[in-house]
Amino acid sequence: MKQQYNVGIVGATGMVGQRFALLLENHPWFRVKALAASARNKGKTYAEACEGRWKMKTPMPEQYKDMVLYDATADAAEIAGQVDFIFCAVDMKKEDIRALEETYAKLECPVCSNNSAHRMTPDVPMIIPEINANHAEIIPAQRKRLGTKRGFIAVKSNCSIQSYVPALSALLDFEPTEVAVCTYQAISGAGKTFETWPEMVDNVIPYIGGEEEKSEKEPMKVWGHVAGDHIEPAKLPVITAQCLRVAASDGHMAAAFVKFKNKPDRETILQRWKNFSGEAQKLGLPSAPKHFLTYFDEPDRPQTRLDRDLEGGMGVSIGRLREDALYDYKFVSLSHNTLRGAAGGAVLMAELLCAKGYMD
Repeated sequence: MKQQYNVGIVGATGMVGQRFALLLENHPWFRVKALAASARNKGKTYAEACEGRWKMKTPMPEQYKDMVLYDATADAAEIAGQVDFIFCAVDMKKEDIRALEETYAKLECPVCSNNSAHRMTPDVPMIIPEINANHAEIIPAQRKRLGTKRGFIAVKSNCSIQSYVPALSALLDFEPTEVAVCTYQAISGAGKTFETWPEMVDNVIPYIGGEEEKSEKEPMKVWGHVAGDHIEPAKLPVITAQCLRVAASDGHMAAAFVKFKNKPDRETILQRWKNFSGEAQKLGLPSAPKHFLTYFDEPDRPQTRLDRDLEGGMGVSIGRLREDALYDYKFVSLSHNTLRGAAGGAVLMAELLCAKGYMD
């Protein structure tokens, strides 16, 4: 592993791209060398391109203001020549994102993607470092398919599954068979603020396009296993999901119900959550939370505004564990959607891949 890596942010002007910029400002391993956006922003400084569009509560760091933006597509080769890998968070059609990310990979520039386009590609690892760090072992098979030596694509999972999937992952050996989940998702998940989306004030919208399918299918890949040249998804538990957009700025909450083949007792579940950690904590990665899962005993916790920033926004909070009349147990959980769920999760994944030697 190198001491420092040069990185690029492709899709730097969007909300997740802005979050990447903040997270990487003083990162101990990563130094931002290139910022890229759409063709219409090429040649503008980052400050000019984001004027009137900066959505973070923290001001834009000085170090980025005068950086001149590249065209994410047309300048791919030039960007790839300057960096060790890129973070990708572009707003494009899915097929265009797939092509763009493969272009960078084939330019021998690894891609840590926040996009959904490659999440279900069989040889692309979708990594939550505390849960399935071993899925990085599929990278040599992907490189063989792409014809690359260094280049590959790795993706982070959907932001909505980051709350309940970690809680369930601590209990997989009790063989959960059925899960019903309803997520209550913040407006930043749509790249919005209340200023840009006044219709969301005092409102709930019971539909988020494509989100329920992702919430039901992506956990199965996360819980799957590497099988030769692909990742074989898990068969159980069967998940059914409903996803609602709610009037919160940040933070995705989930109300989950679970049935087990081998039902654990309540104290066992609480102990599992208290002690659950993974490769991110073992390796001491810079962005890893000290405590991945935190359980609140108070009946009115976790709360979005109070608890979304737990562990710098990289922790998952859980509460209200109780037995259920239809399922075995039910609980509520919460994660920060643009930190753990988006840019922060991708940075943590990149740290893992660096520590494991995949970026060298």
